[in-house]
Amino acid sequence: MKQLINGGEAILHSLKANGINTVFGLLGGSMLELYDAIYQDDAVNYIGARDERAAAHMADAYARVTGTTGVVLGAQSGPGVANLTTGVVEAHLAYSPLIAIAGMTTREHQGRDTFQEFDQVSLFKSISKQSIVVPQVERLPEMFNDAVRLANSGRKGPVVLHVPRDLFADRFAMDAIAPPSPVEGAAATQQQILQILQLLAQSRAPLIFAGGGLKWSKGSKALQTLAQALQIPVVASTGHADVMPHDHPLFAGQAGPRGNSVASGLTANADLILAIGNRLAFNSTFHSNEYISANARIVQIDVEARAIGRYFPVELGIQADARASTEAITDAIILSPPTMNWQEWLEQFQLDKAELTRQRRQEALDESMPLLPKRVLGEIREAMPQDAIVTIDTGNACLQAADRLAHYQAPGLITPLDFGLVGFAYAAAIGAQAAARNRPVIAVMGDGGFGFTMAELSTAVTYDLPVIVVVIDNGAWGAEKAYQKEFFGGRLLGADIISPDYADFAELCGARGYRVSRAGETAAALKSALAAGKPAVIHVKVDTEALSALRKDLFKK
Repeated sequence: MKQLINGGEAILHSLKANGINTVFGLLGGSMLELYDAIYQDDAVNYIGARDERAAAHMADAYARVTGTTGVVLGAQSGPGVANLTTGVVEAHLAYSPLIAIAGMTTREHQGRDTFQEFDQVSLFKSISKQSIVVPQVERLPEMFNDAVRLANSGRKGPVVLHVPRDLFADRFAMDAIAPPSPVEGAAATQQQILQILQLLAQSRAPLIFAGGGLKWSKGSKALQTLAQALQIPVVASTGHADVMPHDHPLFAGQAGPRGNSVASGLTANADLILAIGNRLAFNSTFHSNEYISANARIVQIDVEARAIGRYFPVELGIQADARASTEAITDAIILSPPTMNWQEWLEQFQLDKAELTRQRRQEALDESMPLLPKRVLGEIREAMPQDAIVTIDTGNACLQAADRLAHYQAPGLITPLDFGLVGFAYAAAIGAQAAARNRPVIAVMGDGGFGFTMAELSTAVTYDLPVIVVVIDNGAWGAEKAYQKEFFGGRLLGADIISPDYADFAELCGARGYRVSRAGETAAALKSALAAGKPAVIHVKVDTEALSALRKDLFKK
């Protein structure tokens, strides 16, 4: 039976039909009918941010934690929609299935130099899977379903639906909405798996290089089973150190320029690399044989054909689902185990991992003053619960955090990935907490990064989301300061910053505030904040000289 509804109600019905129960946004006049529909229905929760960029990061993180679709409302045409841009490009470069519903000027006023009108469709075209205008109200359910399907198909990514203001008020007779049918990813073929077994039999130094595709396909357990069956080391691509439990005896952690020496040594010296759900892209390899052995035979499994062999030549390229392929390979190994000639390789890895673990524990006991970031990160690692979700920024302190924290559940780590965004982690933590209210969420940021989105502390307080942020304060834009010191003769311009007392700021917002300046205080503050179950800021003063330059290749000349 058809139901007479307006455009705002149609979007609400579409959200419900797709199982989406939380949306993020900032109130604006372009879609008040949708807000009114949400208000009158308990099925969908709304979390209102203080900035559209932050709202988009929240929805992005929500999608990554739930493995479903994140939705953000750009509820004000013009500036509100333009503010979404950073969040959409972040999701685009993280391959996150974000749907942005962007308010637009009324159809009869378009093209008339109308207040707040600009070419917003073109703005988003290059940073999304699709940027498209809904032409009439009857098309809203169909096009929303199509957006969900597109955002979640193949390599995931954001879709932007631009909805003219008048469509939210227009009424039409709507049929019941059927959500998009689920699609299962295909596995590698039996012939391809036979080739993999043959390559394994010829290998003396094999490894699995696991990427984000295994997280999106919920393949963490399948990965562990395969590694166990083969008894070979596993390394993670950049930003995906949660793909396998930190304490698993076969897991080396994150490889590449942002990784640890053991994991990077494995990828640099392997003779066979099984790259599963992994693009072998710049952030994990710098496109360099410094991080990927020039002599390695590579088997690359990815859902997108374009990624296969794009940066490194492959022995075997397989366009397929990461988890389904991992499970199929494991089944074949159980039936017909390959000859395993890598005992020496495995034993050396285990020795190297034990030494790295010893070094990291020593860092967590360092009593140096001023306080070192490594000590702070060690305390966080030892104090945080195993079910915690961690979000981190880009920047000097967060570079050191990338492989010094510990994750035991996937998803358990949310990072900016290829966009390299500063100011991402706190808003992302709010989205992650909304997605997993029964898990602690900890954001790790620099002092500059937290300044980007500190207003969202009031969002956490308003919606009772007990996010904890550890602000590692080195008084600088640390990555750039490191470059100025090392490559520009120490001529500093714009590098040093002064931040307010973030603990005081937290208290003013109704959250808990903690100040840390000595060894041992970070762990104590974190435990206290976790026990309190309230939004909290832990402001940690660290050594202003504890900086390191990552991208030395940028300044070789």
